[in-house]
Amino acid sequence: MHISCFRNRPAFRLPEILVTKFPGIALCASTALLAFEAEKIERAFLQKSWLEMLNLALVIGICLRMVSSRSRVFDPGIRFCSKSLLDVAIVLLGTGFSMTGIVSAGPGILVCVFGIVAFSLALTILIGRLTGLSHSQTLLVACGNSICGNSAIMAVAPVIHAREEDIGAALAFTATGGLAIVLGLPLLLPFLHLSDIAEGSVAGLTVYAVPQVMAAASPFGTAALHTGTLVKLMRVLTLGPVCIVLSLLYPRKNRQTETHQTSRRLIPWYITGFMLMITCRSFNIIPEALLPVLNTLATTLTVMAMAALGMSIDIRSVFKASGPLMLTVALSLAGLVSASLALMKIVT
Repeated sequence: MHISCFRNRPAFRLPEILVTKFPGIALCASTALLAFEAEKIERAFLQKSWLEMLNLALVIGICLRMVSSRSRVFDPGIRFCSKSLLDVAIVLLGTGFSMTGIVSAGPGILVCVFGIVAFSLALTILIGRLTGLSHSQTLLVACGNSICGNSAIMAVAPVIHAREEDIGAALAFTATGGLAIVLGLPLLLPFLHLSDIAEGSVAGLTVYAVPQVMAAASPFGTAALHTGTLVKLMRVLTLGPVCIVLSLLYPRKNRQTETHQTSRRLIPWYITGFMLMITCRSFNIIPEALLPVLNTLATTLTVMAMAALGMSIDIRSVFKASGPLMLTVALSLAGLVSASLALMKIVT
């Protein structure tokens, strides 16, 4: 009887995440660690990181896909990292922004930032249509160039149901364009005779990531560095409203295929979580001691998601659409830089 009791017990099973997803998660984590070390080496030899961890993780992931025939055992974990972990990372990114600092800067700078973002979005969408770029890639490039590069593309992609090939292509070309801006601004701005504040503002309005803004603005002094960082954070705050608007508009294009589920998916949960975290940070609900931990976790998860995306991309299909995509990215960035410079000439 004692033996039969044991026989009738259900067999012990490890949680699904350990059995099916762990190999892919471990691979993405290893790639993220490799990207972290590569950025350290880059800083040691070049004195600054021209390509940050996010871009390096994407490149390494693409290279792994190119040079190796990946076993299917990794696929569930890679999909988990590129979607679920990314959603969590987007929510945690909200802890890095507080409305208090934004409001204290005054309404004028907010109007300038929101105006430039709106202009860049509209311009890029127009350019994408004229060049024949697909609707999905046009929106990805528009949000990436206008707001915050990789993070914006990764946040918008699930909202508009973008394909992995479209995401990878947009990331690759916007990253290249963003690097050109970082390298070009310190060479261009000295000839325009702008104030330190104006030079920092241009960097904050045009460069993608905060570390890259710091790299572009630091040659112009401390005031430019602080202004550029503040403007950049204001620019990132537009990501939530833009995603909400897209989530409200995009399903309307798919009413024939999406019925009763549409109303339940108007606003993705991670966008709601992102805005909630900003609110909690603004009202000091989150302990200060916890903020660095959450920021590190958000960065780690985002880098893992970028590595997963790179491993999901067939680079040959990415570069099939390189012509219209490259032209759209280049013209969009040229318009963004020109508009930012014109604005600074007017307001300073």
